[in-house]
Amino acid sequence: MGKLNRRNFLKTSAQSAAVIGFSGFVGTDMSQSASDDMQLENDPAEWIRSFVCDYTATSSGNSLRNSADEKAWDEPLVGFAGGDDPIFQQYKDGLVGPFHWTPLEIFTLAFPDVSIKAEELTVVSWILPHKEEIKADLRKNTKTPSEKWIRARIYGEEFNEELRKHLATSLAESGHPAVAPILSPNFKMDSSGPFGMASTWSERHAAYAAGLGTFGLCDGLITAKGKAIRCGSVVARIRVPATPRPYEDHHAYCLFYAKGICGQCTERCPAGAVTKTGHDKMACMKQCLDTIRYAEKEYGLKGYGCGFCQTGVPCESRIPV
Repeated sequence: MGKLNRRNFLKTSAQSAAVIGFSGFVGTDMSQSASDDMQLENDPAEWIRSFVCDYTATSSGNSLRNSADEKAWDEPLVGFAGGDDPIFQQYKDGLVGPFHWTPLEIFTLAFPDVSIKAEELTVVSWILPHKEEIKADLRKNTKTPSEKWIRARIYGEEFNEELRKHLATSLAESGHPAVAPILSPNFKMDSSGPFGMASTWSERHAAYAAGLGTFGLCDGLITAKGKAIRCGSVVARIRVPATPRPYEDHHAYCLFYAKGICGQCTERCPAGAVTKTGHDKMACMKQCLDTIRYAEKEYGLKGYGCGFCQTGVPCESRIPV
């Protein structure tokens, strides 16, 4: 069974630096104000949505770290899925692969001494949409990624990891232990599933489960704020009403699958990794690796960024169907 350690692939990216020394989960030995605790218990969904949106709006970490100190992310979308939602077992049983964690599995890995049932858990998922200036910067390119897009991939994902940690910590302070799955030391990628390389926790699949979007021809997630996005999630011991999934087909928001038209992401991919038969993950990875050299040579940045299939397409900033 072939395995690929995702952190080896990302080691040249500033993303990897953000997780050094962090186990991906936190305990409950801190305290928070009684008023915040009361708000969290009375309306956990609103508390969490406000937390994610406010932190994204106000944190200095949400930055491209360029001379203009532009923000990487616009206002997020937030959704919830129950820890006992059957879809997570479906991911394990064949939609992703047997290595993919259920919420209960990753929570138990993080907290082996905690006795818990799946129905006590909630998956909190969010979508970070790129700012318009970042999308516009890449939209005009056809072969090589723009500086703003690469900065958003490096520093924007650093912020995403910061958000994961901060939300998990804040929930724990209120008595709700939480784990950020992709920051777990047990997180890895595996190539034994039906669709080739995949990870033990997929942020996009968590977002799909939480009602936030469906998949496109290039495997990107199409959301109410488009496909030029990043996803994040934590699994917490808290009961939050699940967000309804307004779709049944996992390709419902893609024009190519829903109506047999479009396919513009195939034209945008400079590596030919997206065709009308789907997404070649290895060709996609090679393209990303090539952008590492380009980013350092042209911009002095240590990281990668592609995103052509996310921009200059009808689903860039909306659901097009």
